[in-house]
Amino acid sequence: MEPGNHTHFPEFILLGLSEEAELQPLLFGLFLSMYLVTFTGNLLIILAITTDAHLHTPMYFFLSNLSFADICFTSTTVPKMLMNIQMQTKVITYEDCMTQMYFFMLFAALDNFLLTVMAYDRFVAICHPLHYTVIMNPRFCGLLLLTSWVLSFLDSVLNGLMVLQLSFCTEVEISHFFCELNQVVQLACSDTFLNDLVMYSTTGLLGVVPLTGILFSYMKIVSSILKISSAGGKYKVFSTCGSHLSVVSLFYGTAFGVYLSSAAIQNSRSSAMASVMYTVATPMLNPFIYSLRNKDIKQALRELFS
Repeated sequence: MEPGNHTHFPEFILLGLSEEAELQPLLFGLFLSMYLVTFTGNLLIILAITTDAHLHTPMYFFLSNLSFADICFTSTTVPKMLMNIQMQTKVITYEDCMTQMYFFMLFAALDNFLLTVMAYDRFVAICHPLHYTVIMNPRFCGLLLLTSWVLSFLDSVLNGLMVLQLSFCTEVEISHFFCELNQVVQLACSDTFLNDLVMYSTTGLLGVVPLTGILFSYMKIVSSILKISSAGGKYKVFSTCGSHLSVVSLFYGTAFGVYLSSAAIQNSRSSAMASVMYTVATPMLNPFIYSLRNKDIKQALRELFS
């Protein structure tokens, strides 16, 4: 094996959001606060849904799984970043980098599929209310959840195995606060054509197909709402999916914004700062969106605390 060209390079360097020493305590406090809010908020949503029998419905079943995915999604990146700031190091081992990248892809894809499943749930509830309990039965809900996990697993395993075939040279600095797939692939000194092909194909499928399903569901929902004569009836029906629509807009809006801006700016550090929006901010805001806009969740939280 040639010097400086290793299939399993011992470590990578995460450059983070800023290299200025005086900003590190501020970044540590900010991200620690955001992580604690994310973890606590989503955990409370899970506990409220689990303990309240009135919330044992398909909609809240998927919401509790979304909250679990958000906790895991944030936990794959932020704790390592906080540890590096605290220990004043930027090193992440090859094994830890591959593991972090795998779980990040897994829970990002799971978030994507769960939002699509929740859109379908709202479509059935609003457009086919008389058949809702028959269609969204426990067995079918379990199947939808299992399918989401399997597809997410296949995506992360496929991209992960492709990265494991690469050789890395001595230039292993990642201009990010976590091991992001695209940046890791760009560091390889071996041919990355197949990696790029698989990466862009799976990203395109995971972005376009679920988003198309969500848009189709909401087109049908809006069409059904417009057929309701009273304004009060329209508001009541739309309020049942308002929280989900807000979360979908936040998730896809920030994710597409990050990748479109990074393609236009061609600045890895700016892309890393922008990615904070969908990797940290969105999972943090989701519990607030669902609890503030949903009277059932607010009631369940009050009962939980009482």
